[in-house]
Amino acid sequence: MSFFDRLNRSVAESFVGKHFRLEGSGARRERIGSKFTIELRAGLTTFVTMAYIISVNSLIVTDSGGTCVCNNGGNTTDVGCLTDPGYADCLAILKLDMITATAAIACFSTFLMGLFANLPIGLAPGMGLNAYFTYTVVGFHGSNKIKYETALAAVFIEGILFILLSLFGVRQWLARLIPQSIKIATGAGIGLYLAFIGLQSSAGIGLIGGDSSTLVTLSGCVVDATGACIDGTHMRGPDTWMGIFGLVIIAVCLLFRVKGAVLVGILIVSVLSWIRPTSFTYFPYTDAGNANFDYFKKVVTFHPIKSTMGKMNFQLDNSEIWIALITFLYVDIMDTTGTLYSMAKFGGYMYKNGDFDGSTAAFLCDATSISVGACFGVPPVTAFIESGAGITEGGKTGLTSITTAILFFISLFFSPIFASFPPWATGPALIVVGSMMVKSVRSINWDYVGDAIPAFLTIALMPLSYSIAYGLIAGVGSYAAINGSVYLLELVSGGRITPEDKDLREPWINESFTWQNVLPQWMQKLVCKARGEIYVDPLDVIEEEERLEREAAAAAEEHESKIDMSGHHGGGIHEIPKY
Repeated sequence: MSFFDRLNRSVAESFVGKHFRLEGSGARRERIGSKFTIELRAGLTTFVTMAYIISVNSLIVTDSGGTCVCNNGGNTTDVGCLTDPGYADCLAILKLDMITATAAIACFSTFLMGLFANLPIGLAPGMGLNAYFTYTVVGFHGSNKIKYETALAAVFIEGILFILLSLFGVRQWLARLIPQSIKIATGAGIGLYLAFIGLQSSAGIGLIGGDSSTLVTLSGCVVDATGACIDGTHMRGPDTWMGIFGLVIIAVCLLFRVKGAVLVGILIVSVLSWIRPTSFTYFPYTDAGNANFDYFKKVVTFHPIKSTMGKMNFQLDNSEIWIALITFLYVDIMDTTGTLYSMAKFGGYMYKNGDFDGSTAAFLCDATSISVGACFGVPPVTAFIESGAGITEGGKTGLTSITTAILFFISLFFSPIFASFPPWATGPALIVVGSMMVKSVRSINWDYVGDAIPAFLTIALMPLSYSIAYGLIAGVGSYAAINGSVYLLELVSGGRITPEDKDLREPWINESFTWQNVLPQWMQKLVCKARGEIYVDPLDVIEEEERLEREAAAAAEEHESKIDMSGHHGGGIHEIPKY
């Protein structure tokens, strides 16, 4: 037995292994295949693929202007304000504040998710939600009517509402009402969404770029000082080819089952990109490149939050802030729901009733993090689909999340290093994880149009609208419209008008409406106590049923193999020899 085997065994048998349900711990519903060292490696992989959010979120939120005020008066987008040294200094501090706040809330929220929900899911301020917060709600450098402080108050209230919805089981039950075909399609849609992110330049290899005629086109070009493509340089960009190189490294390592394949690819490309005298360096000899390299050379630094901590204004007298609050609510509900359920299915801990272990705690952790994040001054926090990279590396428990959280804590002091992973180094990981998630389309019921079209729209709209929430809305909306119309026709015609292949339709949900599956766990326990009954966790019942099904299938397979063996060894029908 090697050192790592002994380490895994000792941790599994400790209180840590029992809390996180590692394999061999003897805990209820232990996660098969989970090992301490694998969880550590998976947490590192998740962190590396998420680390870009530290710099990207700080850049986006800085565009809102934050709490900065232009000394020249007027709108902060005026030329006089943008050239005001005082305002520029304030924005520089705001950017550093956001780097610290992003790393701090990612550490806090991911730790919560790992400790209480026992899920390998990383959380941080959401991409898309931060852009909506900055450019739509507050406006570029505060150009809209809603102030930064008021928008933070709306985010804080959103978190409180989410806590109530999660506590009473509303979010969980709304998620379980989503049809099975759309749940499966959500995983595939998120896979394409991940790959789409990984193929772009902002957080990927830059193979796909914008086009005025076709919206997107093949890119991979050499860019000028403004970031625009130089004509005639498509597929000549060194950054893109470094990303493709990283993709090949990860793919080959996966083929040969190299442990930490995703992490190996990311680190090789990153280290090579930190070398300055190359065409693919992350630190070119430009003003921005020099500034990034000067920051990178600091290695260790810590910047306390100075301008955004607790800066909330609860004077919600503007009607537009309530529109923003409602938008935050429904987008975040659909976004987080889609991510959590897809990651649960991808990780293999989804039960046949459509729920997953730790769902209530997961939603509560997410909701709490949203309100705490508002206190730090950041947009809504959400579950990150990049967690799929850690799950691919074998992450199955909350130890993966806690490892990621510890690394985010370390990044508070080593942010120059962790903020310098090039997008073309992490992009290949997103593409690989996306390819793995798309394979769930095999389980979609393509034989019935009422299931197939909503599932397809869910898959297609997620990458095309750049939103998990909009993809889910398209899927659920089309499912209701198509199948609702069929139901009304059957009702009006007395059952005479009905689709010929209706028997191919999947059931909407796999369980009936009873108080046991509608109420959250803590309320079920109260009801059982009031009735004098013994509470039985429904997930324990489901797991026992699934265990018996697996044992029965294994016994049947063993019985068939014995019959085959007896036939080969003279136990079957003897053939009459031919002369």
